[in-house]
This record gives sequence, C-alpha cells and structure tokens, in this order.
Amino acid sequence: MGGQADPILKVKAISLFSGGLDSILAVKLIQEQEIDIEGVTFETPFFNAAKAQISAKIIGLSLTIINITHRHLDMLKAPRYGYGKNMNPCIDCHALMLNMAGKRMEETEADFIFTGEVLGQRPMSQTKQSLHVVAKNSGYADVILRPLSAQLLPEIRPEKEKKVDRLKLLAIQGRGRKTQMELARHYDIKDYPPPAGGCLLTDPNFSKRLKDLFDHCPDHDIRDIELLKFGRHFRIHATSKVIVGRNQTDNAAIQALIQDADMALYMADCPGPTVLVPYGCDDKTLWTAASLCCLYSDALNDQPCNIICKTGETVKSAIASAALRKDADRMLI
Repeated sequence: MGGQADPILKVKAISLFSGGLDSILAVKLIQEQEIDIEGVTFETPFFNAAKAQISAKIIGLSLTIINITHRHLDMLKAPRYGYGKNMNPCIDCHALMLNMAGKRMEETEADFIFTGEVLGQRPMSQTKQSLHVVAKNSGYADVILRPLSAQLLPEIRPEKEKKVDRLKLLAIQGRGRKTQMELARHYDIKDYPPPAGGCLLTDPNFSKRLKDLFDHCPDHDIRDIELLKFGRHFRIHATSKVIVGRNQTDNAAIQALIQDADMALYMADCPGPTVLVPYGCDDKTLWTAASLCCLYSDALNDQPCNIICKTGETVKSAIASAALRKDADRMLI
C-alpha cells in the first residue's frame, strides 16, 4: 500500500502592523492568498500600540506587542543614517523593527515579513533606495515584502518560491491616497485612523527636550524620558532642570513619576502647579524652582508666595516671589 501524501504546509507571514490604512490593506491583500498572518507591533516611550490594537481588533488580526525600548534607545543616541527634521531616526528605526519582526518570523517558523510601506510616500524613508537600505540593514532583506508596491520592487525569495503570488500584489507609488481609498471601499473598510503618525520623535518641542536630556544627563533612565511628555521644562544649569505642570493632567502625571531623591514644590495658599526638580537641588536652584512655582500659580501679582518643598518624607517651607517672565522664557527648553 502506498503511504499518505505529505500535507501541504500552510504559508505563514508576519505583518509589521502600524494600524494605519496602508498596513490594513497590506493584510487584506495577503489574506486573499489564504496565508496565515500574525501582526507584530512595537512600543517604546515615544510611540505605543494603541492604534495597532484598535485596527487589529476591527479586522480580526492576531496581534503581538513587543517592547523594544532599550534597543531603540541605543539606536536613537547614534543612528547610522541620522535624524529627520527632528529627533526621528526613521531609517534606523524601521530597520530595527524589521529585524525584530524577522526574529519573530524565525521563532514562529513563518515564511516572510510584510509591511504597509508605499514606494515614494515618505520622502526620507520610503524612496526605493531607503527601502533597500532598511531591508538590508534589518538582516532579512530577501524575505521582506511590500504588498502595496511589490510590482515596482525587486522580487523576493517567497515570491520566487511561489509562496506568495506577485501578480496579485500592487504597484502603488507616491503620496496620493486615491488608490488606497478605493481599496478601502472595495474591502468595506470604514473605520481606520488618519495617516498622521503618533511618534513623539517627530514633534519639534519634544525633540528639543530629548536632545537637552541627552546633552545634560547621559545616565538618564526611562522615567526621565517619560517626564519629557509633561509640563514646561526649564534648564537652570548643566546639572539641574525644573519641570512645571501646566494643568491638572500634567500635575497628576508629574506627581506619579516623583522619586524619593527629587525635590517637589507646591503652593501652600492657592492653586498652582506641581513643580519638580529631578534628583534634588542646591538652595539656589530651589529658589529658582520656587519662583517658577509662584509665577505659574494663581497667586496675585507681586505677592510673596508660601511654597511647600518636599524631598522624600522631608518637608520644609519657603517664601518666594514670582520669577520674571523674561527670565522664565530664557530658561525654557
């Protein structure tokens, strides 16, 4: 008797999934070829997985979230291909993500990785040269597929091996969105986020604060990066910075990040900001912090303010007058 034929192995793929329309459409194209898909998305202090989680739920995609904070920070301090307009190292960041997706591909014995990238959509990171550089530096160039632009790009190994049908992929290029909108209607995709990214490294104000942190506090930790998201930041001198909450949300966020060695300041007699000097300070810096606390409080103009100063369990009080606005502006990061 003849033995049973070997079962045909199901083709599997890893989607580098941002949750934007392009990544959703890439998933739909690959799903049409009856390929099993696992979505992978990443988290750092600069971007989160919220958009990807929402979109994955809408389209029924299994999604794995991977925190890459430490590797991302190492890359961010000295990106091989430099920064964009702000502190965004897009080429190095994409290469890192594809490297991590490639490792996930190997762990799960998947056949290839794919992304929602469109040739020419972003002038820095999605030119043909940039896509090549990103793929090469990821270490997985021959298994990275861009379904939306695949027919305009070199054939990769899974296409040559007929694990994915190149003729069913697309040739989209440029910054226009007309084709993607038509595809969304074709797939009856109505709920998807706008194309704007959610990476803080593209924000000019956040980037200034991050560069200041890298320049003045080389031994920073993740808490220091989280603090960059809240309040006004004032550089007092090389080793001291003062953070002043702008509203109740800022105040609560700063309060939650306070550590025992920090100096925290509060208004004693009227509403005002939570003020933080990370890692404590000398008397001169404390006076500056107190004057900023008074400036941004509800205290009457030119009236001395009672300030509560707290380090760990130690509490003391101080009297301060509001800083001059021009001095505050000069110190503002």
